[in-house]
Amino acid sequence: MEGPPANDWCSICHGSFNVPCQANCSHWFCGNCIMLVWHHGSTFHPCKCPLCRRPITLLVPGEASLRERHNSAVAEILEKVEKYNHYFGGQSNGLIQRLQDLPFLLRRLLREMTDPQRSLPLVIRARVYLAMFLSAIYIFSPIDIIPEAILGIVGLLDDLLIVIVCFLHVAAIYRSVLYYRHGGS
Repeated sequence: MEGPPANDWCSICHGSFNVPCQANCSHWFCGNCIMLVWHHGSTFHPCKCPLCRRPITLLVPGEASLRERHNSAVAEILEKVEKYNHYFGGQSNGLIQRLQDLPFLLRRLLREMTDPQRSLPLVIRARVYLAMFLSAIYIFSPIDIIPEAILGIVGLLDDLLIVIVCFLHVAAIYRSVLYYRHGGS
């Protein structure tokens, strides 16, 4: 998405979005508002989403905000968001956090891969396609770690684990792309 949904407002200031940023939990906030939430708490830990209470480990500014970077007020807020991403964007706090971030990252990745105006670097696309291709080969091959023919439905566990690992790998690749694109070093 280029920005927050139409007819929506910041849940912190209850006003129109000013430099909208999307958190890894998919909620949108004004860049300055979410920075105030972070500074109000511990600056050594990522802030929690005011709506769902999940830790915010990545903030992605809307496309319109990035086009307004020449405006000094917008540039100052984007600099704070980049600083936040530098502190917390490259990490994911454990497996549970990664699984919670998975829908957000996969939706954005799918949207970006199908948008002809945007393109991911060839190396990133190749890694994503390779991970998906190798996972599909394993899932559809007759050779399994836990065979379905012998163990029935329990035999599908290894296939499910391969799919989850594949999605986690793809999400980690895309998280690193977002991190470096929006404030990483």
